[in-house]
Amino acid sequence: MEDLESEVEQKQRGKLQYSLEYNFRIQEVGMLMQAVELKAMDSGGTSDPYTLNPIFNEMLHRHCSLVQAFGSPLQVPQAEVSESTLVMQVYDFNRFAKHDIIGEVRLPLASVNLQHVIEQWSDLAVSSKVEEEHLGEICFSLRYVPSTGKLTVLILEARQLKRMDSDGLSDPFVKVHLILNRKKWKKKRTSVKKNTLSPYFNEVFVFDVPFSQIQNVDVVISVWDHDKVTKNEPIGKLFLGCRATGNQLRHWSDMLSNPRRPLAQWHILQPPDVVDKALGLKSHLKLPLPRY
Repeated sequence: MEDLESEVEQKQRGKLQYSLEYNFRIQEVGMLMQAVELKAMDSGGTSDPYTLNPIFNEMLHRHCSLVQAFGSPLQVPQAEVSESTLVMQVYDFNRFAKHDIIGEVRLPLASVNLQHVIEQWSDLAVSSKVEEEHLGEICFSLRYVPSTGKLTVLILEARQLKRMDSDGLSDPFVKVHLILNRKKWKKKRTSVKKNTLSPYFNEVFVFDVPFSQIQNVDVVISVWDHDKVTKNEPIGKLFLGCRATGNQLRHWSDMLSNPRRPLAQWHILQPPDVVDKALGLKSHLKLPLPRY
């Protein structure tokens, strides 16, 4: 009976069709996908994006040796392909709560012939345990006014932050960086909230970003633990902009599509090193010291 219930549960999650291609020249994995008969996750009997049969008409690249968000522009070295597993996860989007995972498909790349384009259907299975450490979540709103070039970032609150201090708490604060053409441009920070894992900030920052530059700007939101004795430690971060992916790209696109309207949303913090690698920041130009 338990086996039968498990089989029914798995079938109810839906199916995923994918077209997989490995580009040996640039060593990247590309995909086209669509899902059908997805499990209804919302009270209205659907799942976002508003249908149980979404089509993802975009070429996606991802690093297959790790579980990554769809769209991560990372290469897969040919030497690592045989030891890598492609993880395709379908989520139900929730703007003000944690996204619900509908199901996943795991494909060991050693089991397929990457000399040819692979097209097949797979049943979505129950997702395995979360493989990354939970760093916390942060809620903030974005607002952009093209006519004045004003970008407003309102840091609202964070929750379930990682414990950084010996007493099981943290002293969090938030940094907001603007990156222009992959170089650090502007920055601001909030006040420090003492002894809490769920700080409330409600602090607003306004940046001058001309409309001609908005497509080249990344907004980096990072949460830090303040320490008077030693160096401040990063808890987690994320970035938004036209180079972002997933939930962050959606929030940024919604902001650009709704000028002058503030849009708030929760985001899951990511490991700082993962975000820094995705940003691919250029080093600052170092000028030689004058000689006297």
